[in-house]
Amino acid sequence: MTERIVVIGADAAGMSAASQAKRIAGDAVEIVAFERGMHSSYSACGIPYWVAGDVGELESLIARSPGAHRRNGIDLRMRTEVEEIDLAAGRVTAHDLAAGRSYREGFDSLVIATGAVPVRPPLPGADAAGVFGVQTLDDGAALLADLDHARPRRAVVVGGGYIGVEMAEALVRHGVTVTVVDQDAQPMTTLDPDMGAAVHRAMEGIGIDVRTGTAVTGFEAGDGRIRSVVTTGGSIPADVVVLGLGVRPNTALAREAGLPLGDHGGLRTNVQMQILGHDRIWAGGDCVEVLNLVSGQYQHVPLGTHANKHGRVIGHNLAGSYASFPGVVGTAISKVCHLEIARTGLRERDATRAGFEYVTVTVQSSTKAGYFPGTQQMTVKMIAERLSGRLLGVQIVGYQGSAKRIDTAATALWNRMTAEEMTALDLGYAPPFAPVWDPILVAARQAAAAVRRAGASRRS
Repeated sequence: MTERIVVIGADAAGMSAASQAKRIAGDAVEIVAFERGMHSSYSACGIPYWVAGDVGELESLIARSPGAHRRNGIDLRMRTEVEEIDLAAGRVTAHDLAAGRSYREGFDSLVIATGAVPVRPPLPGADAAGVFGVQTLDDGAALLADLDHARPRRAVVVGGGYIGVEMAEALVRHGVTVTVVDQDAQPMTTLDPDMGAAVHRAMEGIGIDVRTGTAVTGFEAGDGRIRSVVTTGGSIPADVVVLGLGVRPNTALAREAGLPLGDHGGLRTNVQMQILGHDRIWAGGDCVEVLNLVSGQYQHVPLGTHANKHGRVIGHNLAGSYASFPGVVGTAISKVCHLEIARTGLRERDATRAGFEYVTVTVQSSTKAGYFPGTQQMTVKMIAERLSGRLLGVQIVGYQGSAKRIDTAATALWNRMTAEEMTALDLGYAPPFAPVWDPILVAARQAAAAVRRAGASRRS
């Protein structure tokens, strides 16, 4: 008997789940997928680089088109929004946006992959023309069209997180004068403030006016278009505004259906990505919360890497195979101009919130042997549990060759290694690639020494 699967959302998690289930089960499953937008299986993470001009064509960000999914046996219906989930009846109500009609589709299993939506502050003027969120390809296309048509001279980016920093650089590349407004003490709050200060300096180095400790209180428009951003530090003229305030799980549909949400508004699942208490309902991607394996707490981590893994896990389980997603350690990476930024695990405030006593060390090192041409500076901050020495987190800020070293720390976190154990890691060495003591190892040595001092102090 054919299993009927309905998928809501045709980006990373949803279509990875559909493709994996179809690949394994073949004709034993019938899959209908709904997507309210115009594109499927695309890289939202690439949008700032498309806006900046590093990526030339929109199509370059699309991994698999609707037509490709259909050729693989998936009934993908674009420009169709699911309006209601009826769990008791086992069906959804879908609205064809082009035809203007609604209809129902039944399911044996349901996959919710509705993603996230940009945070748009409930402030006066936030809906004015020229104010953009950047979450989908359609959002990126709208911003690019506006840059081409309106030719703005002054831009304000609200928020100094990943999207805010990346979009600020993209706008500078368009020749626009850019101001970033952030209510926190430093941009990039995924780092500790001392590491965020380096990002602040790098942004100013490419001509971005960074105003920290400043909250936005409203937006002023003229003739329907944005004219200025009102802040606690005064009014800032703006011809275009990009909201970089992060995203929140898009779970209104799931909430209305009575499905369980976590503290951050995301769906809660087990390791097989089944929604808690619902054996035939699955969820993945930016609409779910995930377990942080370091802190033991749930959090919302909207990253394409996780969404694709979620989809693969769901697809296996839908097809009668087995796969699991145990959680995350909180690894992320970005850049501003030539400065690379990376983190994994816990920041100091995360460690405090999770109840850890800890030590921190910060080391300055280089990306290559000091005598090798082209060597660049990098800073590594490491956090370890005070007495056990267990690694809790690492942050890296530096130039070319710095950021991907975070993967070593992420692997150590995944395996619950101590700083002392990390000092013996057999990492690759040659002068063009690293100093004889890799910066990660230097930080581990210093962290291990700090742990030993903390133990000696306690004994005395």
